[in-house]
Amino acid sequence: MSAQEERDALTLPPALYDQALHVLRDSPDGVPPLRGFSISQQPEPSEIPLSREAARSAIRDALNPLPDDSATLHRRFARLGMDRRHMRLIRSAVADLPLPDDQREAARSLGRQLTRTGTTGPAVTAGLALLVRLGEPEDIPYLSVLGLFRDFTLLAVDALDILDRRRAAVVWLAVYARRAELRPLVRVLWTGDRQAICTELVALPAEPRFLSSTVARRIAEAARLADLLDQHPSDTPLLARTGRLLVRMGCSRYGPTDLLVYREALTLYESVVTRARLLPPTLDNHATLLSLALDMSSGSGVLLDWPPGRRVSLLESLGRLLAEPRWASLPDTDAGEAHQRLRAGWIRRTGRQPFGRPATPGVLRVEVVAGDPVDRAPVETRILLDGRPVVPEFCARGPANSPDFLLDEGLLRAGSEPSEVQLAEAYCTEGCCGALYVTIQRDGDQVVWENWRRPSTMPGSREPAPELAAYRFDAVVYDAEIARAETDHSWSWPARLIKAGLVEQPDLLSRWDAKRGWISSGFEDPDTTVVTFGYAPGLGSGKPDGIPLQFRWVVPDDGTAREAQAAAALRRLAKEDPKTYGQVCGGNRERAEELGFSWPEGA
Repeated sequence: MSAQEERDALTLPPALYDQALHVLRDSPDGVPPLRGFSISQQPEPSEIPLSREAARSAIRDALNPLPDDSATLHRRFARLGMDRRHMRLIRSAVADLPLPDDQREAARSLGRQLTRTGTTGPAVTAGLALLVRLGEPEDIPYLSVLGLFRDFTLLAVDALDILDRRRAAVVWLAVYARRAELRPLVRVLWTGDRQAICTELVALPAEPRFLSSTVARRIAEAARLADLLDQHPSDTPLLARTGRLLVRMGCSRYGPTDLLVYREALTLYESVVTRARLLPPTLDNHATLLSLALDMSSGSGVLLDWPPGRRVSLLESLGRLLAEPRWASLPDTDAGEAHQRLRAGWIRRTGRQPFGRPATPGVLRVEVVAGDPVDRAPVETRILLDGRPVVPEFCARGPANSPDFLLDEGLLRAGSEPSEVQLAEAYCTEGCCGALYVTIQRDGDQVVWENWRRPSTMPGSREPAPELAAYRFDAVVYDAEIARAETDHSWSWPARLIKAGLVEQPDLLSRWDAKRGWISSGFEDPDTTVVTFGYAPGLGSGKPDGIPLQFRWVVPDDGTAREAQAAAALRRLAKEDPKTYGQVCGGNRERAEELGFSWPEGA
């Protein structure tokens, strides 16, 4: 070692593991603070950073060959200017590193040195990445503490997921469960107080804003929920909360990956469905059981590794239960209970859907599924091939596209010319995480689905996604199924019926020099319908005098049947100029004043 290296060794900061352990011990009750820890006393990033490709090459050189001691790797990284900006590249390089059997023990030893004594983010990242591949139970305490650093959480959790799924979930929740309402549960999960865990689970708010699919899954893992339910078989509040967590895990809005990777999913389905008779027949419990049935019928729940016939058996038992008078007789709700009225209407429309149409091998099945409106669940066009839902099985990055897109526009119809159709888009947009496409074409007396396009890997995997086979359908049967799906309005909200009316009668708006915009249920208040339209003189004849001004008309739910509400809205459009009751919501102030309208305050 050179004299300079000796001086550097004398001035090294404490190991990051020791820093984290010290902060944790000083935390109240030994429970980590919200959002975990940040790395302190790290070298400042170099003023002239390496390019991405240069950094990749430098990291490969630093790791080849793997040194026998952590100090050597520290020096290599320091000499190359590695800092926290390069930690993701280091992780990727270690994941791709060839490790023959005769080198694995030495690599494991290096990983342990780096995680226990590493003083910089890049060095500890390399150690954690090695333990993702080579970790053993003795590494769990070190991974748990280092995972409290936000820079290391995901890497440490990846390693813990292999070794101790419960501990991985506790660490993940400690850092990422950031809603204050979740902190009491996180605290008892960290301390491991089983009775307190049961109490806090029941008290847990179950609304979507508190429980994403990943938070729900991590809570179930951290609480060892299947064991907890077995220990309290008659605890109906715990049973109801378990059902809600299952519903949230299977939520398609962000992709079904959480349900599919949750190892105890089948056990929880079995427990909840077989004990469902213990639950009181409230609207909330009815919505939970119906949501589970929809998922077991046409959602991601179908893809679990069910024993032969068991899924159908459980579905049938749920169908019989929800058809009993005490469940089928939904309570009346007061006009002021908007969310309960919404939920009751949804149950009346959707209540028998998951129990009606068994899958037929070799036949396409299209199910339009409107999820629980109180949960803000999306309306999906679920497509099943051989009884298995295409989107969660082939893409799993978001919900299936809406019927407004796939059915109202006739995109699933098969013509003589090939047509590429987007079946689903990642919840974060196609440009970020991709989409699922298939090409549809009529071929004589058959319809062919082929030339699938999807992301190159499945969520949470580095392995290439396998190629998808072509599917062939009898054209007569195919056309009948698409026609049935396109004309089925049983699930529709008033918004869709209003849109359908305006498509059929465009003159309802054109007579007022207006043109249809987007129409949907209100996002902030799903108990309303939002109709938007553009206006400019001459727009109705296709020759607008200038840029159109945008208007927004909010139609409240008056409690009548959705068909009656849609018909009333269309009659009003026929008789009254919508500019007299809609509000300007787009364009610009000058254009609004030019046309004689007030510009909205604060816009």
